[in-house]
Amino acid sequence: MAEHETGSSGALLEQTLGEVRKVIVGQEHMVERLVVALVAGGHCLLEGVPGVAKTLAVSSLAQVTGGTFARIQFTPDLVPSDIVGTRIYRPSSEKFDVELGPVFANFVLADEINRAPAKVQSALLEVMAERQVSLTGQTYRLPRPFIVLATQNPIESEGVYPLPEAQRDRFLMKINIPYPDAHDELAILRRMSVDPPVPQQVLDPEMLLGLQRAAEQITVHELVADYIVRLVMATRQPAAYRMPDLAALIEIGASPRATLGLVSAARALALLRGREFVLPEDVRDVAREVLTHRIVLTFDAVADGIDQSELVDRILACVPPPRVVWNHGPS
Repeated sequence: MAEHETGSSGALLEQTLGEVRKVIVGQEHMVERLVVALVAGGHCLLEGVPGVAKTLAVSSLAQVTGGTFARIQFTPDLVPSDIVGTRIYRPSSEKFDVELGPVFANFVLADEINRAPAKVQSALLEVMAERQVSLTGQTYRLPRPFIVLATQNPIESEGVYPLPEAQRDRFLMKINIPYPDAHDELAILRRMSVDPPVPQQVLDPEMLLGLQRAAEQITVHELVADYIVRLVMATRQPAAYRMPDLAALIEIGASPRATLGLVSAARALALLRGREFVLPEDVRDVAREVLTHRIVLTFDAVADGIDQSELVDRILACVPPPRVVWNHGPS
């Protein structure tokens, strides 16, 4: 890829970030990671307490990037046909027609996804994994690009269903969203209480597909690829990477999707930063969001209140990245 093309893609993504930040005060990390997931073409799970702008961030991103947008409020009484569609009898024609569900959009916001029962989760799993829906023996392809952006509330326990490991693994990234600090809270008060700003559209679906193709062309050096594999293997065999104490805390390590996810997310981040190649720092920056939700803790670790992000930080500290030696030529 030509350097000027990479630079223009990075500038376009920076403009996208700027428009979303008009609406979302603070939460710089969340906004950047949402754009990274978008460019990487992966689904994203946002977890945070009520009122930290999860839904607003997703809807603002959809406005800025164009394309069709659908919001599905997940509830315990939801059934699969509510999201994927169903057959409807038409008395005028005396036959059944297929009515496609709200998932047939470029951006699907699955709000409070952990409130839906198992049947709905399994239907959504096919949508996320295969990007298609099967109805009455027919297969319907979803539009491109297609991304599920889901939110969940971690503090409620009544009427919620924990996401199955297989479905969590389908999310490229999981982003934890904290409360804003006092400075950002004051900015929210000033900006949103009178005349809330409206973001302007920067991209369209074809431009986004082009950015996704550009990200796929970002170079990943063999040493960086080896670093990615070592990080993932350390979640499965921590004793082999000088972390024997983690073996009693990790029941199941990250899957091969984590390896692919680290590559695609690091490439998207490198493109956002205007580079044609991935640095180890790019991998480290996205490792928390890509690995955390894929690690299954043992019963003892859960009982002791261990958090997966702590384990990922430990792995990042213990698995050395490759050294980058800049060759500036003869002096």
